[in-house]
Amino acid sequence: MSDPHCSHWLFGDQLGPHFLTPGDDGGPARDAPVLMIEARSVFRRRRFHRAKAQLVLSAMRHRAAELGDRVRYVRAETYREGLREAIGDAPVTVHHPTSRAALRLVRSLDQVRVLPARGFLLPHDAFRTWADGRDAGRLRQEDFYHWVRRELDLLMDGDTPAGGRWNHDHANREPPPRGTSTLGAPKPYRPREDDIDAEVRADLERWERDDGVRFVGRDGPRRFPATRREALSALRRFTEHRLPGFGAHEDAMLAADPVMSHSLLSSSLNLGLLDPGEVVTAAENAWRAGRAPVNSVEGFVRQIAGWREYVWQLYWYFGEEYRHRNALDHRTRLPAWFLDLDADAVTARCLATVLAQVRDTGWTHHIPRLMVLGSFALQRGWDPRAVTDWFHRCFVDGYDWVMLPNVTGMSQYADGGRMTTKPYTSGGAYIHRMSDLCDGCAYRPGDRTGERACPYTTGYWSFVHRHRTLLAANQRTSRAVQGLGRLNDVDDVLGTDLRWDERPP
Repeated sequence: MSDPHCSHWLFGDQLGPHFLTPGDDGGPARDAPVLMIEARSVFRRRRFHRAKAQLVLSAMRHRAAELGDRVRYVRAETYREGLREAIGDAPVTVHHPTSRAALRLVRSLDQVRVLPARGFLLPHDAFRTWADGRDAGRLRQEDFYHWVRRELDLLMDGDTPAGGRWNHDHANREPPPRGTSTLGAPKPYRPREDDIDAEVRADLERWERDDGVRFVGRDGPRRFPATRREALSALRRFTEHRLPGFGAHEDAMLAADPVMSHSLLSSSLNLGLLDPGEVVTAAENAWRAGRAPVNSVEGFVRQIAGWREYVWQLYWYFGEEYRHRNALDHRTRLPAWFLDLDADAVTARCLATVLAQVRDTGWTHHIPRLMVLGSFALQRGWDPRAVTDWFHRCFVDGYDWVMLPNVTGMSQYADGGRMTTKPYTSGGAYIHRMSDLCDGCAYRPGDRTGERACPYTTGYWSFVHRHRTLLAANQRTSRAVQGLGRLNDVDDVLGTDLRWDERPP
């Protein structure tokens, strides 16, 4: 039985009620004292996006206000200092943190008892049992996704997947309708700021002015939920009004409509304001009630139960060594314009548009992240650790456990295929087909050479040439190497200046 007098420590991504309920995992006693620590050193170590800092601190302070006299909220330079100030050497419990650095910290403190992780669908032991029973090179997301749905009886009709198929990607990869700048989806939920937000904003400005803390990106009204109530409103708004139109165009991109029908729930899930179980259940209920088609619901459930859970489990399963993987030996430093989110320095409309979205909001959906930002970095051989750190800092939903597998594994292929079967990159034709981002661009997606050569097209063939031995041995990429051999202008393509991004043509 939990000690009712033992304090329970909440990290800033453990803010939902499910982190304070008693349970079989030894969770905190009902009404146990709560400790929260706002550590300034977190913001000194990395140059985070201003909108991300605003969201995290607003969410923490809103949660403290909700807990009232039950919580001791400490603002300190480090977590260790905050712990000493709050409770001295008294015992404290904490649910398993979401980063290896935080786990090392709490395990180094004799007074801290670490409880199992919450905020995910499956315990680590269950995943390890599944993974250990498979070939090390076959930990594929699709296999994991089928297993999770069976284990949780999620979107299933007995032993059969709902709708008769496990995967509805055939209906979920439609390009945007030509000739339109928006899908016309119902608007997403947007929160209203309050006095706590104003206090956070004033503190961030003071930190920049007086304390040497530096941010990147632009400030603006808070766009994402910072409280449980707001997160539930966002979930309800999505499942009732936006989920029906989500599936078909989930991989499409529109310059004037960056949100389209996406849920915008990732930051709420990653702050712990929503539990993934309640999110996928709400989506499944919408399908069973006839309010959303199965392809949209399956596509959304796949993002949460298939991909988010898979990434979380792989982060811990692969171990710390995974962080240092660099199978392609990419070592180029990130340029200053990218680090500073300087979209105005970029000529290519697709990259300038997406970089501006990140600069202004700290968010884009998964396809711009993978096929515009990530693909660009991969083609130019940027250091995968630096790329991973950039995504961690610049996205409101970015955490170490999120970005390490997503970027190192899927986006940059630095693990050599432990997570995915091929590198994810393409020429300009893919971006042109799946978006309106090529419209009015100074470059032409079909041009490989010349002043108007698309940098993604040239970059793609340059990447294939650089790694042709590796790609030729992979049945999913061998045709690209064969295609390279058929290019009659291959020497001109490979000689094209790839520094296009820092100057107009």
